[in-house]
Amino acid sequence: MKNNYLFIIIIACSKISSQGLGDLSFGTDESFEVMTWNIEWFPKNGQTTIDSVLTIIQSLEIDLYAFQEISDTNLFKQMINDIDDYDYYFRSSWFGGLAYVFKTNVIEIDTIYEIYTEEQYWRPFPRSPMVMEMTFGDQEYYIINNHFKCCGNEVMDLSDPWDEETRRYDASNLLKEYIDSYLFDENVIVLGDLNDILTDTFENNVFQTILDDTQNFQFADYEIANGPSSGWSYPNWPSHIDHIFITNELFDDVQNNNSMIQTIAIDDYIVGGFNVYDDIISDHLPVALKLANELDILTGIVVSQNYHLTHYPNPFNDKTSIFYQTGEPGNIDLSVYDISGKLIETLVNEKKAAGSYSIEWDASKVSTGLYFYKLSAGNKTIVNKMLLLK
Repeated sequence: MKNNYLFIIIIACSKISSQGLGDLSFGTDESFEVMTWNIEWFPKNGQTTIDSVLTIIQSLEIDLYAFQEISDTNLFKQMINDIDDYDYYFRSSWFGGLAYVFKTNVIEIDTIYEIYTEEQYWRPFPRSPMVMEMTFGDQEYYIINNHFKCCGNEVMDLSDPWDEETRRYDASNLLKEYIDSYLFDENVIVLGDLNDILTDTFENNVFQTILDDTQNFQFADYEIANGPSSGWSYPNWPSHIDHIFITNELFDDVQNNNSMIQTIAIDDYIVGGFNVYDDIISDHLPVALKLANELDILTGIVVSQNYHLTHYPNPFNDKTSIFYQTGEPGNIDLSVYDISGKLIETLVNEKKAAGSYSIEWDASKVSTGLYFYKLSAGNKTIVNKMLLLK
């Protein structure tokens, strides 16, 4: 039986080395990207894991990786040393599996430190959050890498301080308190394996305090959490428990149509899919955020107070109503594109007087996913996103 199992592992390892991990892509020269990835006690399957993760980092070309569950720091360091233009950082005192990997030619590190390290905080934070103060281009950012307490029964018992959900609830509130107190006007990105979902009921949602403060905080991956399970980061449950949330200083950047967030489906590039990925790399898929400098994935946006574009409902199932307003008469073009920029359908292409209009889009013939809809009126262009869920 042992020999048969070894044979299976060898076949799995040979498959991953011959598949398209080198075809993965995400980062660009024009954007700032961050990614969170629980790598499940790296290296899960020895040299096969090392070779695979090295290829993934090189292929994605993301500016900043926040890792959780690094087990062998020496092997991890050797792997990063083999990648040009990347460096790493671990904790200097005791090690809880957290690490940063970053592009040295675009990221300038100001300082890296831990917060909530005192014994009184070990209950909510079994691994102290790691803060990186850094500069990308002319922007300063505070990145906070986390790995919250796992497990629980999906019911939060605030009367029990050792209840797993309560520990995550307290950790969330402490992070919010720290940002409110010390980073209230900074560009902050909080990310990591937060070990809980965003869609729990009010009384059991460990992130409720953050979700309620919509003026100051936003989960960039909220649409993923409310979307189909095929986009979730933890397929074994399945659930979406790896998150990225931001402060209001970055709201406009995230809503920029050249920005995006997604779960990176590395398993799609491996023969055998997630089962093989899980065997040799991790049980978590990474979640990555792209903050773009340009405003539009399709064309430049020019926004005027007399031009508006929105739709309802969002997300939607099959049909949604698009509402638009133009500030002057002229030819109107309203079109829908997929995430790659391919034209799906032109809804309006005619001359119209200035005013407010609406039209329904029937998406019953296209698949679940993120779509863009673009309004062009004279020299004015507005693009918005919409999420189709079936």
